[in-house]
Amino acid sequence: MILVSSCLAGQGCKYNGSSALVKEIEALVENKEAVMKGTGIDVINGNARVIERSGKDVTDIYIDGAYKALSIAKEIKATVIVLKENSPSCGSEHIYNGAFSNVKIAGEGVTTALLRKHGFIVMSESQFAAEMHGDQS
Repeated sequence: MILVSSCLAGQGCKYNGSSALVKEIEALVENKEAVMKGTGIDVINGNARVIERSGKDVTDIYIDGAYKALSIAKEIKATVIVLKENSPSCGSEHIYNGAFSNVKIAGEGVTTALLRKHGFIVMSESQFAAEMHGDQS
């Protein structure tokens, strides 16, 4: 079973209400081969906070969401988890630097960090697409 970000399956759940639809992932969900439910390790370990542009601290919301994703992953015995790259929650290789300047840095989001900490394989939608098409680059 594959766990995917809801935004990748067409659900309008990104920070701005939009989705990041990937047709191959949408098809997996439709065929019941995947389910959707909707640096992070520093947040998980209590060494960093997640702050909105407005200054509002949303760390607890991110941590709660990460633990909900972990619970779902365990419940469905996920073998692979596909999440949205660059997201402060879901990024698996890159996240935005937190300065609201559209600059990305190497790192993982809060949910990705927690899932990996618990032994799950997490990849981005582009990594997943490459694997589906046999591209090893």
